[in-house]
Amino acid sequence: MRKQLLVSVCSAIFAFVALSSETTAQQKTAKACAEEWRADKANNQAKGITEKDYVAACRGGTKPTAAAPAPAPAPPSAAPAPTLSTGGQKTAKVCADEWRADKANNQARGITEKAYVAACRSGTTPTPTAAAPAPAPAAPPPVARAAPAPAPPANPTPSAGTPAGAGQFATEAQAKGHCPLDTVVWVNLKSRIYHFSGTHNYGNTKSGAYMCEGETTAAGMRAAKNEPHP
Repeated sequence: MRKQLLVSVCSAIFAFVALSSETTAQQKTAKACAEEWRADKANNQAKGITEKDYVAACRGGTKPTAAAPAPAPAPPSAAPAPTLSTGGQKTAKVCADEWRADKANNQARGITEKAYVAACRSGTTPTPTAAAPAPAPAAPPPVARAAPAPAPPANPTPSAGTPAGAGQFATEAQAKGHCPLDTVVWVNLKSRIYHFSGTHNYGNTKSGAYMCEGETTAAGMRAAKNEPHP
């Protein structure tokens, strides 16, 4: 009897030791579990499984569960409807807010906030203020007119010549008709010196005549020294 009891106890102890050894051999180390998590890191992170939770579940022999997704943010609450006073009449604040929401347009139309609020509260449409007429532009000051410049003195009409020989003419026109391509000069028949048109002595000596310059040399006449040739 005792022998059978001893055999039963030894068998139980042997079975327990064997089962413990098998369990110890099957249990994974923390390092092995961490390496498994890192091998599938992207997927685990996407599922919300942290390395710590994975290692704990792995060593306990269970399967890690994905973290519950974060709740979606609540939609923004709708803006409160404008507050109306008793009887559906808008409050001054609501009317003022309406005016400010379209401030630029109201100012352009000449509608002040005060006038808008008064009309809004009474249920009427605000009337734009009539634009003041633009001031007429000031008349420019009269421009002082400069006095007209004095007219240049007219050239003195050459006096008629006193021809005394061939090629000498009493008028300038007669000389130009004789030699249209030559220069007409006034010859002082007394000094035998001739002068050009536009000079002081042209046509003004007492005794003289109009001649073509090309014919003066043959007649023994010369040009005045102080007069440039035109």
